[in-house]
Amino acid sequence: MAKIRQTESKLLNLLLLIIGIEILAVSINMFYAPHEIAAGGATGIAILLEATLGLNISVVVMLINIVMLILSYIFLGKGTTVRIALGSVLLPICLAITPQIKLIEDPLLTVIVGGAIFAVGISILYQLDASSGGTTVPPLIIKKYFGIKTSTTLLMIDGMICLLNLFVAGIETMFLAILSQILTTIVMNFIETGLDRKKVIYVMSEHDLEELKQQLAYLGKALTIFNVTGGYTGNEREMLMIVVENPDYHHMLKTIRNIDAEAFILVANAAEAHGGVWRDGERYDKLLG
Repeated sequence: MAKIRQTESKLLNLLLLIIGIEILAVSINMFYAPHEIAAGGATGIAILLEATLGLNISVVVMLINIVMLILSYIFLGKGTTVRIALGSVLLPICLAITPQIKLIEDPLLTVIVGGAIFAVGISILYQLDASSGGTTVPPLIIKKYFGIKTSTTLLMIDGMICLLNLFVAGIETMFLAILSQILTTIVMNFIETGLDRKKVIYVMSEHDLEELKQQLAYLGKALTIFNVTGGYTGNEREMLMIVVENPDYHHMLKTIRNIDAEAFILVANAAEAHGGVWRDGERYDKLLG
């Protein structure tokens, strides 16, 4: 039974990988390539070479990915190479079988829609801990041997590819490529963390902490109490932590200020919150009030 479930899980991951890669191919062949917008990565290099030399995008991506797989095996080892190998092969195949069609005439709208679609594909790969290969390999090598963050190196590589648009299709296309990178990052962030974001509020009050506790209990808000020590004074006191939905944030802030206008309040964004709360040994289904 366990083997059957494991096999089903692997098949599901393979299906999701193919879907993610095909989504990337659609964004390239139906949005970026028809407008000659190179927004980074191996596909960006391929778009530039197609625009200048007439080379086939799928062939260029395959050649780049083969070189990257060889470099990965030499410098990063077998484990990393195996992890990115399937995606590296699937991407040029999907690019070859996906027709290159200009779905949208307006370049700006193309970048907006194409960037969102591309972000969905990349997010699926991230969830699977997979990769489409290409320019994701050099940052890993540089990090291993020089300690530079992969995000920094990848940003530099993608930035240089975006800059090359200036010499191929003009300054307008270059700015569109940069905009595409920004939009893709924003959409990916929302996909990965979700739209259901929350605020974590930390509160310390000199004289009104008990009243704050009572008011929060009255409002039905779950809270956690920490015993903290002042770094300068060494005094011990209690600090409250409350997790609230974004729409409730300003109301909660106003409630705290009405009780103690001088309360120390620290607010942080919470991308996710899992599980419930416990009161008197009984589990509540909802974390938030």
